[in-house]
Amino acid sequence: MNSILKIKISTILVLVIFCFVFFSCDNSIKNGQELFYRAIKDKDTALLRFTKLEDNRFFGQYEIRYNGFQKDSGEVRGIIVGDTIKGSFYYMPYGGGVLKRYPIALLKRKKKLLLGKGVISVYMGIPSFLKGEPIDYSNPEFVFEEIKE
Repeated sequence: MNSILKIKISTILVLVIFCFVFFSCDNSIKNGQELFYRAIKDKDTALLRFTKLEDNRFFGQYEIRYNGFQKDSGEVRGIIVGDTIKGSFYYMPYGGGVLKRYPIALLKRKKKLLLGKGVISVYMGIPSFLKGEPIDYSNPEFVFEEIKE
């Protein structure tokens, strides 16, 4: 890959990250409720912090630590409908690379959040859960418990 293309890709990546941060920091954050969750499965730990906005949207940070030293971390945002939280996880994978997007779905059960699994489709480069296919919460990858910061 030539150096001009690398510079263009790096510039676009910086602009995308800047936009996510800039547009997430609006005045409605002060009116929202901030929630903290942690999930531990074997040697992996996931941390989720998000702010619930008045119009059933949310945004925050999500981090997955693999085996205590590798991690994927980034921004999460989406909507809350009843006891279901659906959105996207925008992150830089461990070791670098390009910004990735991954759909997430959480189900609230007795003050816990269950991370669901489903069939993912990609349309125009945007991954999402396939409409019409159920999201399975019966054997969650992570079970998040609310923590106080």
